[in-house]
Amino acid sequence: MVQSQSLSTLTICGSVQVYRNRLNSVKASGFISDRCASCQFLRRSPSSSSSSSLGRLWKSLKQRNLLKVEARWPFQESDQGLDPSSERSESANEDILIFFFQLDLATRVQYALNLEQYDVAQQLREKLNEVEEEAIKLQEGKRGSSSKSEAQDKGISIIRLRADLQNAIDSEDYGLAAKLRDQISKLEAESLAVSAKALAFENAEYAFRLGQKLRHKTFGYRAVVCGMDPICCESSSWMEAAEIKKLPRGSNQPFYQVLVDVRTHPDLLVAYVPEDNLLALEKPDKERFDHPYISFLFYGADTAGDFIPIQQLREKYNKPRHEVPFDSQDDD
Repeated sequence: MVQSQSLSTLTICGSVQVYRNRLNSVKASGFISDRCASCQFLRRSPSSSSSSSLGRLWKSLKQRNLLKVEARWPFQESDQGLDPSSERSESANEDILIFFFQLDLATRVQYALNLEQYDVAQQLREKLNEVEEEAIKLQEGKRGSSSKSEAQDKGISIIRLRADLQNAIDSEDYGLAAKLRDQISKLEAESLAVSAKALAFENAEYAFRLGQKLRHKTFGYRAVVCGMDPICCESSSWMEAAEIKKLPRGSNQPFYQVLVDVRTHPDLLVAYVPEDNLLALEKPDKERFDHPYISFLFYGADTAGDFIPIQQLREKYNKPRHEVPFDSQDDD
């Protein structure tokens, strides 16, 4: 992946804050532009003679951005007046890009080690650590790991407040006791909420899997699953705009990060779709699916037409590899 890169340029790409600043350009346009995060990683060295997979990916992304293909959805809007862009998710797109940065930097670290350029490898490793820390923070902001630890912290606080409450009662300081009781009640309610969220992440059941091709129930577009959450982890304003409350299960259902075929809607790219709005295909879909993220999230397509997620993506969501059932009729 990195053979076409100049190692001297790999150490000047800045900190996580630079990544985040450049990600804002992605949020503004929905595409990856020259100012996007990792653009310095993807530029080829002038002395390079071979073309890397990342270089081809960058060229593809850049061409898509410059062409600005004008296309309309061949599907009618919903009765509520929503359109496919209502489920566009900037945070889902950012999550995927940060995952890409991790893959990219890890490969560059290994390449530098292979060349015995240990100083360069160390600098890249430090940048990789920064990106991994940022990724953990983003995940903990919405997933059960932070909720579980937060619930434990609140439980400890409640125990301490109850001890203070007993002391206040023993000393007949009833005004303080009343305030402590209010604090305990508030913390108990908060602890219950975060515990429920943590439990949802631990015991989540999903109808769809990574790499599976689906169709949107309302808008009809084809999509591929590349991420999932047991409940909606978007902002309240996003949920309001997408009218999530009108769904049968509301926000308390699995939500999926999906890649949308850019041939039908080049401006959508990544959507965050509730399980209620997705349909499994009745027959295998082996038709072409065009999206710039496919090349680094999946190995390729299986015999049923679905995509095979790379190992790192499966590990991110703790999912086993899906094996396509053997059909003896295929040999006939």
